[in-house]
Amino acid sequence: MTSTIITPTHPVSDALLQRAQQVVPNGMYGHQIATGLWPGAPQFVSRTAGSRMWDADGHEYIDLLCSWGPIIHGYQHPKIEEAVERQRRICDTANGPSEHFVALAEKLVDVVEHADWAMFAKNGSDVTTLCLTIARAHTGRGTILVEEGTYHGALPWCNPDKTGVLASDRAGLAYYTYNDLASVEKLVAEHAGDLAGIIVAPFRHDPAGSDLEMVDPAFAQGLRRICDDSGAVLILDEVRTGFRMSFGGSWEQYGVRPDLSSWSKAIGNGYPIAAVLGAERLRESAGSFFVTGTFWFSAVPMVAALTSITLLEEEDGVAHMFARGDQYVAGLREQAASYALPVTITGPVTMPYLSFAGETDHEFTMAWSAECAARGVYVHPKHNGFMSTALTEADVDAVLVATDGAFAEVAKRFF
Repeated sequence: MTSTIITPTHPVSDALLQRAQQVVPNGMYGHQIATGLWPGAPQFVSRTAGSRMWDADGHEYIDLLCSWGPIIHGYQHPKIEEAVERQRRICDTANGPSEHFVALAEKLVDVVEHADWAMFAKNGSDVTTLCLTIARAHTGRGTILVEEGTYHGALPWCNPDKTGVLASDRAGLAYYTYNDLASVEKLVAEHAGDLAGIIVAPFRHDPAGSDLEMVDPAFAQGLRRICDDSGAVLILDEVRTGFRMSFGGSWEQYGVRPDLSSWSKAIGNGYPIAAVLGAERLRESAGSFFVTGTFWFSAVPMVAALTSITLLEEEDGVAHMFARGDQYVAGLREQAASYALPVTITGPVTMPYLSFAGETDHEFTMAWSAECAARGVYVHPKHNGFMSTALTEADVDAVLVATDGAFAEVAKRFF
């Protein structure tokens, strides 16, 4: 019975948060701030393994957030960890890159259709910004079209929070509406002769807990046509979606190849690495200016990425994640209907987002997420989830037991 569920307490996590508030601005910061989760949610993690995580107080969860996306094979995957440990004993950060720098570039170029070359960095913000720089260097123009609301990173040009940001930090940007080709065409006309590029996500994912929106193939194809006609650069931001919509680029399925794409999160299964992939015609421009980072060429994350991508290829990992995603989403929809709950599930099944119609301040999704956590399942009320290859059919069955209990509790309290 749902009434027997006891909401876990988090005295260790709460104490750590109090300590953090003394030495860290706002105690926690960025997208992990406490207000982004349900009230009383644990803020600190003590252990991870496979599809599971344990908070600082020892509560176990099946994890459907996957460290905000990077964990694509589950935590501490044995083959990845073995390869990483071998490399760590030999060399990691050094005066120059290891041979794996070349091997990883070769692998990405082989796997991703639109890629003829690769450049490496550490974070998603690094590579989305680098894509804009390459587009401007290539075209000699200034204006980049950006979808209003989509999250491309946390630097001044793209941070959804404008605190401390100057108008000059966002100079050269103009904003369109996702899936609205007319809004793009209007901006193209307004910035004729100065359009350097268009950056777009494979699907719309605003940072404020909004429903996700799959791309209209006609919109994707229209952006490609506009860039071809104007000489602008089409940039696809794959930081969130890479290797979870397809094994390779996410828009090739629509017959669309971007000129540049930005990757991070899942390519290293939790090890910090990011990449820009580009078409041949931008190769010279990409190498025409100085850009670097002290830790961008460390060998260990590159070995992790090589091993992770190889595993995806050998084990048909994307198909596995779609199978588990189908199982999960179908189960959620059946459960919500059984309680007559106004639930919407959007996005790819490998990255689904659940919302309730008519809620204010995510009150229903907050309650649902808290009830899931009390039953041992970690979902985020304002962010899409992620499937991983570590999730088994039995795992998802266990998840659905928890979500059913959570739906029952929400139905009783609010409907």
